[in-house]
Amino acid sequence: MNRLNHEAPMWNDAFGIPWLDFNLSNVLMMFIASLIVFILGVAATRNMQRYPKGFQNFMEWLIDFIKGIIGSNMDWRTGRLFLPLGLTLFAYIFISNMLGVITNLSVGENHELWWKSPTADPGITLTLATLVVVLSHYYGVKLRGGKEYSKTFIKPLPFLLPFKIIEEFSNTLTLGLRLYGNIYAGEILITLLVGLATSSIFGFLGATLPMVAWMGFSTFIGFIQAFIFVMLTMVYLSHKVSEDH
Repeated sequence: MNRLNHEAPMWNDAFGIPWLDFNLSNVLMMFIASLIVFILGVAATRNMQRYPKGFQNFMEWLIDFIKGIIGSNMDWRTGRLFLPLGLTLFAYIFISNMLGVITNLSVGENHELWWKSPTADPGITLTLATLVVVLSHYYGVKLRGGKEYSKTFIKPLPFLLPFKIIEEFSNTLTLGLRLYGNIYAGEILITLLVGLATSSIFGFLGATLPMVAWMGFSTFIGFIQAFIFVMLTMVYLSHKVSEDH
């Protein structure tokens, strides 16, 4: 079944409010992604050992990986504040990306699409991007002071203020749409290959190998996109909290 023919399951007029609609697939998949991240976090902190091995060793490698991203953008004394944020963003985005690689499930008479990557929806990726930009301003004011931080918008020349405001909107759009575009395109191709593979024996023989190869490539893309999102998050935060920017 071609995903292009699927419709998102919607809860229209939610709570009796005419203009309030919920995409139930997004709600379900965000819950599943969040639950997986929570379970991994709990599992990683149970029975911790002085000399790590197994899953604890992997999680310590992941923490060092995020530390490296932060350290490449700002002083660690300042950047250590953002380690939980970077780790959570990376885990949530990567797992969300992988959910769509696993499979797409269709249920209901109208072939409603329930199972997909949460990050294959622009509303979710733009919300994540907006959160990052808002946090960058929050920590800029918190760590540098409101008066000193406000001066950054008129330095080195006051007439640059409109351009810096536009830059904030462009950062939000590029951060969110980059992630959405890559994950959505990958899901579409995987779904088309699955549909071809299940159409006939000849389609199965012709589509299975490309589908497996593309799923492996999509896993790599999912990792890279999570890495890029966290890297750009730290770049934006560094620009706001570091006085040398």
